[in-house]
Amino acid sequence: MSSFAVTKILSIRVDDVRFPTSRQKHGSDAMNPDPDYSAAYVTLQTDSEHVGCGIVFTLGRGTELCAAAIRAYADKLVGQQVEDLMRHPGRFWRTLVGDSQLRWLGPEKGIVHMATAALVNAVWDLWAKLSQRPLWRLLAEMSPEQLVDCVDFRYLTDVLTPDEALEILRRQAPTRQQRIDDMLVRGYPAYTTSAGWLGYSDDEIRRRCRAAVADGWQAMKLKVGADLEQDRHRLRLVRAEIGPHIKLMIDANQVWDVPQAIQWMRELAEFDLYWIEEPTSPDDILGHAEIARQIAPTRVATGEMIQNRVVFKQLMQAGAIHFCQLDSCRLGGVNEVLAVLLLAAKFQIPVCPHGGGVGLCEHIVHLSLFDYIAVSGSLQDRWTEYVDHLHEHFMEPVEVVRGRYQPPKLPGYSIEMRPESVAMYQFPDGPVWSGSDEGPGIE
Repeated sequence: MSSFAVTKILSIRVDDVRFPTSRQKHGSDAMNPDPDYSAAYVTLQTDSEHVGCGIVFTLGRGTELCAAAIRAYADKLVGQQVEDLMRHPGRFWRTLVGDSQLRWLGPEKGIVHMATAALVNAVWDLWAKLSQRPLWRLLAEMSPEQLVDCVDFRYLTDVLTPDEALEILRRQAPTRQQRIDDMLVRGYPAYTTSAGWLGYSDDEIRRRCRAAVADGWQAMKLKVGADLEQDRHRLRLVRAEIGPHIKLMIDANQVWDVPQAIQWMRELAEFDLYWIEEPTSPDDILGHAEIARQIAPTRVATGEMIQNRVVFKQLMQAGAIHFCQLDSCRLGGVNEVLAVLLLAAKFQIPVCPHGGGVGLCEHIVHLSLFDYIAVSGSLQDRWTEYVDHLHEHFMEPVEVVRGRYQPPKLPGYSIEMRPESVAMYQFPDGPVWSGSDEGPGIE
C-alpha cells in the first residue's frame, strides 16, 4: 500500500466524446465499415489536485448508453476514500461487479461490465497518480501477494488457484529489475494496423506500407473478410511492399462462420500469415478450436470482444487460441486483466493486447510492460497493437520508436484527455458535431 495522504472521491463526471474517424475510413473493417472512434470518458473528481480517468471505448452510436451505465455505479464510489478502496483491490472489484441489481444486466458482460472497467481503471489511474508512478511501474513494484489480492479467482480455480498464481509471479520476481531496465532501453515490440484498414484505397495502402517499412516496423496487420478476391489482391499488394520477412497478420473482425473461415483461410495460406484474428463469433469457443485445428500452421488470435476472464479461460482450455488479445476496457479493468495475464502464463499463450481504438494504445502499453516484467518474463511471439491516430488528444500520448512502444513516464494510466479535446469533440454539442467547427483533421 502506498503512503499517500487519504483522498476522497467527491463526484463522477462522464463525457460523451466522439471523433469522426468514419470520414476518412480510419478503423474500417469487414464488420464495422464506418466507425467513429468514441469514448464514454469518466473523471473521478477528488479533494486533492488529482483526478482519476477511465473510458468505455465505442464506435459512436450507443456511447450515451455506456455513459448512463457509468452513472448507475456512482453511489459505489462517491464519498469513498481511495486508500480504503485499494487496501483490498480484489474486494473493491467484486463490490462493483457484484452489485445485486446491476449485475442482472450482465453478469460481467456487455455495457455494465465496460462501465465497471471505466471506473476500475479510473481508480487505478488515480492511485498511480497519487503514488507518483506510471501504472506499469506501480504494478511491477507490487509484491506477488499484493498482485494476487487484486484478482477475483471465482470461476477460475478449476484451472488457476491463488497458490498457482503466486508461484507464477514469484518465479519472475527476482529478475524484474533486469526487464525494467531492458524496457527502458529498448521498448516493447509493436505491430501496426494503420496501413491496412479495409476502406483504404490501394494507393493509400502502398503509401502507408512504405512509410511503415521506412519507420522500422517488423510486423503489420491487414483487415480482410469482405471479398475473397479483394483480399488476395490486397495481400499481394502488401507483400510486394513489405517483402517476405516482415510479419503479416490479418483480421476478419468476426465476419465469418466456422466453415467459411476455414475455407477462406485455406485460400489465403499462400501469403505466409502470422495469424488470423477474430475469424468467427467471439463467443464461439468450440468454433475457434475447430478453426485452429483445420488451418494449422496458421495460428488463431482473438480477444478484443471477449467479455470476461471465464470466456478466456475456456478458450485456453480448449486450445482455441494461440494469441490472447485482451482489451483493457472490455474486461473489467486492471483487476480482471491481471487474472487473464495469469491464465495466459499458466497456458503459455502470448498476450498481444488490442489497441484499435481511441485511448486503447495509451492503456495497453502499461499492460504489456507489466506482463513482460512480472508475469510472463518473455517477449517470444509478443506484439502489441498500435494505430497511429487520436493520440494527440491525451496528456501523455504513446510514443513508438522504430516499431517499439516506449514506457510511459508520467504518473497514472495515461488516459487523461486534454480538456480542449473533450470540449471540441463532445457529442452532440461540441463544435465538431454541432457544425460550428469541423475541428482538427483526424489523421
